[in-house]
Amino acid sequence: MSVAALSIILLFLLFLFLGAGLWVAFALLGVGIAAMALFTEAPLGLVMATTMWGHSNSWALAALPLFIWMGEILFRSRLSEDMFTGLSPWMNRLPGQLLHVNVFACGIFAAVSGSSAATAATIGKLSIPELARRGYPEKLVIGTLAGSATLGLLIPPSIILIVYGVATEQSIARLFVAGVLPGVLLVGLFVGYVVVWALLNRSKLPTEDMAATFREKLKRARRLLPVVLLIGGVIGSIYAGIASPTDAAAVGVVLALLLSWQSGSLTRESFTAGLMGATVTSCMIAFILAGASFLTVAMGFTGIPRILAEWIGSLNLSTFTLLAALTIFFVIMGCFLDGISVVVLTASVIMPMVLEAGIDPLWFGIFLVIVVEMSQITPPVGFNLFVLQSLTGRDILTVAKAALPFFFLMIVALVLIVLFPSIVTYLPEQM
Repeated sequence: MSVAALSIILLFLLFLFLGAGLWVAFALLGVGIAAMALFTEAPLGLVMATTMWGHSNSWALAALPLFIWMGEILFRSRLSEDMFTGLSPWMNRLPGQLLHVNVFACGIFAAVSGSSAATAATIGKLSIPELARRGYPEKLVIGTLAGSATLGLLIPPSIILIVYGVATEQSIARLFVAGVLPGVLLVGLFVGYVVVWALLNRSKLPTEDMAATFREKLKRARRLLPVVLLIGGVIGSIYAGIASPTDAAAVGVVLALLLSWQSGSLTRESFTAGLMGATVTSCMIAFILAGASFLTVAMGFTGIPRILAEWIGSLNLSTFTLLAALTIFFVIMGCFLDGISVVVLTASVIMPMVLEAGIDPLWFGIFLVIVVEMSQITPPVGFNLFVLQSLTGRDILTVAKAALPFFFLMIVALVLIVLFPSIVTYLPEQM
């Protein structure tokens, strides 16, 4: 059987499983089993057992449940309220005023949660009613939240970067550091858009006087200090080489518990809910990774990735053409699957092509995460859109339309990191 026919059969089988509502992990396992049993003579049971155990037993994965738990603890604390209070006085002079609180609060929360959906829900619960009460245009309130919440996938500690690092055997510490400048770039683009929009639409913004003395600003900014220390402790220790991502995650959990206790929001119920939430999410991701690892090995036995990589190489596509094609592919995939599933599902097929084209896998990891961010605000299965739909009560198309400018800003960010790869690679090279 030709490779093309084999690829079509396996792809059809995958979409059949997913369309039937089968869990992603089971769908991946099912396709891997079919590929091994029907098209190879390798010992199925032995390969599946050793592969799934070997990838589940990875020390790098230990950081995953810890960072998820840290985010769950802070999600149930007064962090979002403190951020809104601490940031709002500093936004008075910027055109757009409190709309920038959405962007910066999402950026800060992204650096401690690692989840875009959690970022959208946490910041949105506080800012949407507050900004609506003050008369800010709903479209831009929703748009800034939808776009900025995706930073949870990029700004470290990012859950999806851990998954990518494990799936492609890249350094998680270097991936974390590589995500810092692109994250800052996206924040700058979002702030710039809000400034330009506000200057062109002054009549649509409230004309409230929110003047505050410098002393009052400093007093309110003190509520940001614990969060800044937490971010500095986690990311700074990794960047300085003092701690591994797993060590830093453990420190982050302890600091998050202390912050929650100090703010009075740590109770027996919130502790239990956070622990169970982290356990459920971690088990789901680990199960998907185990299924994906087996599918990766099964694909290796069939020879599909190698032949596809050779075929792509024979086309003599330019790097830009290949990246454009992969961008479209990943956005379409992201319309129907969550970001983690997209990464683990495609790694075995895409990475040989990427390496064949001479693309740095570290740089490609950040490129991929930004594309997955774009899919989080793309119908019909943009997770951030669903979160904001539930918070605002608006239909999904209204929310998607509000998020559209930020989708295009992410395309601008992609173009910039393609033209200037050092935006991604500069900090890792300093480690």
